[in-house]
Amino acid sequence: MAVMNMVQAINTGLREELARDPQIVLFGEDVGVEGGVFRVTENLQKEFGPKRVFDSPLAESGIVGAAVGMAMNGLRPVVEIQFSGFVYPAMNQIISHVARYRNRSRGVYHMPIVIRMPYGGGVRALEHHSESFESVFAHFPGLKVVIPATPYDAKGLLTSAIRDDDPVIFMEPKKVYRAIKQEVPEKPYEIPLGNARVLTVGDQLTVVAYGAVLREVQRAIKLAKAERPDLAVELIDLRSIFPIDRETVAESVRKTGRLLVVTEGPQTCGVGAELIALVNEEAFLHLEAPPRRLAGFDTVPPLPKGEHHYFHSPERIHHEMLKSLEF
Repeated sequence: MAVMNMVQAINTGLREELARDPQIVLFGEDVGVEGGVFRVTENLQKEFGPKRVFDSPLAESGIVGAAVGMAMNGLRPVVEIQFSGFVYPAMNQIISHVARYRNRSRGVYHMPIVIRMPYGGGVRALEHHSESFESVFAHFPGLKVVIPATPYDAKGLLTSAIRDDDPVIFMEPKKVYRAIKQEVPEKPYEIPLGNARVLTVGDQLTVVAYGAVLREVQRAIKLAKAERPDLAVELIDLRSIFPIDRETVAESVRKTGRLLVVTEGPQTCGVGAELIALVNEEAFLHLEAPPRRLAGFDTVPPLPKGEHHYFHSPERIHHEMLKSLEF
């Protein structure tokens, strides 16, 4: 075991997969010489050469379009969008081709493409640098959407994503790139896509979160337990936005009777709404309180001086937990 932050864990996972499979290529804006804006791909070009790891033009549509052609011809591209808010020029390629080609060709062609992108706020960045629109990708059939919250999960989920024969949108919460260190196996391992993880077991309230906001939820639970030492919260790290682990969430709510979903992205048509619908379908007769969601505001994330008004504090999450518990 080695102690790694998320940047190091993802870098290690990419290195192991590049060494394992010569058909894997890694490219995007500044990923080669510089190792990416956040240095996630640092030294990989030196190790594997500029034919395997290389810089692209500043053209997101071209990056993903090139990946489509590569995948159709036997390669397994891993591409980086420098920030998730830069992905919009590539949406035509993602929606029209990446997500559909397996169905369009009736299984003749697969799209073993991983599209990596730092996402979310909390790093005092500029416009288009703090987006959290994961639910947009989950809406398109043919795409898997994965968000790790820890270094261990980041490496294992990325390995599974790269080995998957279908396209995966791999969203990396940049707020916790270097905020958490954890023991991570130095050998390759996989975490199956679509499996949530129960972090704490409890029978009074189910809280579901993912990505960077998971840490704020854990802090909120500490606040709540300081007031109510006997509080038993079941905390679930969703990991996969699509496919969602329906059974883990439903089974938990059948036990606790209460649900709070905490997400960073805008509220309307978000992941929280999907999970509440899931619980209404699968655990309605077990509910002791209305399922709740604490999401971002339906606005563009503010610029640096105002972002603290937008993102969830442990105190705000704690307040929402109490609303559910005291209903």
